[in-house]
Amino acid sequence: MVKFRKKPIVIEAFQLTRETRLDNSEWPKWMHEAWQKDAGENSIWVDRDKSLSNDCDLVCGTLEGVHIITYDDFIIQGVHGEIYPCKPDIFEKTYEAVGEEN
Repeated sequence: MVKFRKKPIVIEAFQLTRETRLDNSEWPKWMHEAWQKDAGENSIWVDRDKSLSNDCDLVCGTLEGVHIITYDDFIIQGVHGEIYPCKPDIFEKTYEAVGEEN
């Protein structure tokens, strides 16, 4: 069997906590843009009836469908502008910091 390794790519990510959910002043521009879109692919919205979500009331539209966002998840903007949540343990195993944009 052939093995593969992920190519080194740079993504943007933001960790959603209880504090940053209530105060979105630190959200990156692309998250604010996703918040302003209608519910669907590459958007973030409130699951008003909480039929999908747990203690965090946000969900995210991805290429694969609707994903639940939980506190401490990283919200990632991929290389094609797509957004999706990632659990902290997976994020830590997959990504490393390369610096901040000025």
